[in-house]
Amino acid sequence: MARRTPKLLVFAGSIRTGALSGKLAALAARDLAAAGAEVTHISLADYPLPIYDGDLETRRGIPDNATRLTKLIAAHDGAFIATPEYNHSLPPLLKNAIDWVSRHEHSGSLPFWNKVYGMGSTSDGRVGGARALLDLRKVLATAVRGMVIAERVEISMAQHAFDESGELVDEVPREVLATVVKSLVDLAGQMAG
Repeated sequence: MARRTPKLLVFAGSIRTGALSGKLAALAARDLAAAGAEVTHISLADYPLPIYDGDLETRRGIPDNATRLTKLIAAHDGAFIATPEYNHSLPPLLKNAIDWVSRHEHSGSLPFWNKVYGMGSTSDGRVGGARALLDLRKVLATAVRGMVIAERVEISMAQHAFDESGELVDEVPREVLATVVKSLVDLAGQMAG
């Protein structure tokens, strides 16, 4: 039986104009498609959400944009998430989106469950966003029960890491991204059956 083409969602944890994590997400989307995945590349700007508040959820229910994002995640086999590092952790935009989606049950289970995740980070410091990835891995693997691949790409000094066309300048991060892409496509393909 032929294996189904994996469907992968790609987005960045920042919506700032020129966001470095957005550049990384764009490269990952392109490379995942070239590796044989069916890719949906989105911006969280298209899913604006209020700050998560349990009282707000009780009064108004789950926002429509959280429901839209939930359905989108549920329709994919996995995702690549590119995050910046804010104060040694995740940006509030990304964490808030995860918080809202995690409140939404879809077809009897949370939409993150049984999905495969690849991760990348960008930072203008020398650590490359590694601390943000530790927190993202913890949230995805434990809180929402996703399967996070071991490989990850960390782009340090990211303000100098991309050329004018958005390509990575140095060979090492390009090779690491290629490894992440291969692992994500392979595992998502196995999960897709």
